[in-house]
Amino acid sequence: MKTQNRRRFLLELQNSLRFVCVLGAGTCAAISCVSVRVQAQENNGLAKASHLKATDLKATELKSTEPCDAGGNTSAGSLCDDPTGSAERGSAMSGARGAGQAACDAAPGACDSLGASGGAAPDECVLFPSLAATRKEWEQSGFALQNNLTQFYFGNTAGGVERDFRYAGHGDYLANFDFGKLIGKPGAFLKLRAEHRFGETINDATGVVLPPTIAGDLPVLDSTNIYLTNCLFTQALSESFVLFAGKLDTLDGDMNAFAHGRGIRQFSNGAFVANPIALRTIPYSTLGTGMAFLMEGEPWLIFNVLNATDTTRTVGLDQLFNDGVALASEMRIPTNFFGKPGHQLIAGTWNSREFTSLDQDPRILFPNVPIAKQSGSWSMYWNCDQYLVSDPSNPKRGWGYFGRAGIADQGTNPLGYFLSGGIGGSSPMQSRQRDSFGVGYYYAATSNDIAPFINTIFGGFADGQGVEMFYNIATRKRLTITPDLQVLVPSRQEIDPALLVGLRANYNF
Repeated sequence: MKTQNRRRFLLELQNSLRFVCVLGAGTCAAISCVSVRVQAQENNGLAKASHLKATDLKATELKSTEPCDAGGNTSAGSLCDDPTGSAERGSAMSGARGAGQAACDAAPGACDSLGASGGAAPDECVLFPSLAATRKEWEQSGFALQNNLTQFYFGNTAGGVERDFRYAGHGDYLANFDFGKLIGKPGAFLKLRAEHRFGETINDATGVVLPPTIAGDLPVLDSTNIYLTNCLFTQALSESFVLFAGKLDTLDGDMNAFAHGRGIRQFSNGAFVANPIALRTIPYSTLGTGMAFLMEGEPWLIFNVLNATDTTRTVGLDQLFNDGVALASEMRIPTNFFGKPGHQLIAGTWNSREFTSLDQDPRILFPNVPIAKQSGSWSMYWNCDQYLVSDPSNPKRGWGYFGRAGIADQGTNPLGYFLSGGIGGSSPMQSRQRDSFGVGYYYAATSNDIAPFINTIFGGFADGQGVEMFYNIATRKRLTITPDLQVLVPSRQEIDPALLVGLRANYNF
């Protein structure tokens, strides 16, 4: 790593450790910095208000908690509990993407923010053991923090646009409030998330459409400022029905046990974090409201009404529905094929705004190309996850396969259809039970209607595809190190396939 990159890392680490969200119980605007001693803790047991999943209510809050999947996720976007049994999941929604999914996408056995999981001793997981009791008291009182600092050092070693190694990072700061514990109002929750990026990602050096390290470009491409991407209120009206409203991010949608994780826990490539077919119709962070129906503490049916355009940089009230409305609905049903857990998800999105160009979006690497004017756009997609091997003592620990497919309005969407599949889950090595792995392949077909407009700038522009392989190494403390290899075939025909190698380091504090 270059000296400049090391200095940048130390500076960003210092700033990240200082930054802790302290929010007033009833407001979204107040985010203030407090000292480093507020070492973030995972929302164990704290229900998350989530976007499409908007149910960040956990079985813990409403009923009983459910253990996380082998990939660290719970089933269908439900409120995932961490491997220790404490609840902590955010919501995930399809197209509208789980606006507030919290963080249960850690690999099974990885440390949570309050202590050990997967059999590790508490003092192996807590960076400052003396603060563990204080953080536990906060959680029991209804306030929980979960922060992640993720760093990427990736290089393009062949093909692509440029051969280079680059360093980048992403800070994710999450705070959850349970008003039942705080002020005696059962079923009421508030979720706040702030994000920022730093450094320079390898994404544009590859020449591909779907970013190889999606988290490194979020929440916005051209700024390293901290932005509030979630301020979501959730109210449970019963154990099976919740309402939610506020500002939410949609990265947690299209929930999958083996291919999800916000680009920091499982796959790094955006093609395996959520289905990119819906990105044209659903903004990354915007105002919205919706409802979720729960089954045994998990959202199985979610419906969202969102502002049509992205408002990551602003509160968004003065832009609410000025350009139209976006609708997103997701249904995720648990299955038990082969006597092992799995899920089937189907979802659809629609956006009424007027489309005149390919707006720049950090989740998809297209230039701002003018296109034929059209009002309204839609997408439909499906995904599945299915365990093939599971631990008899913990059915949620094991490995299996996943698949995704989607189609979209080719008059407005640069992607006509999308396919992906692979395997992933807990490490099959008995000596590395806290590790996880994944291997995936995707195929992104360029829209026949949009391709001619892109060709005017780039010349030949066809379909893209790629493969990613990773192995997530859980260390004794709250750090995971992930070697990653990607082979990517760009849509631009004059660019040779890119070979990416790199390391991702995620620190949960």
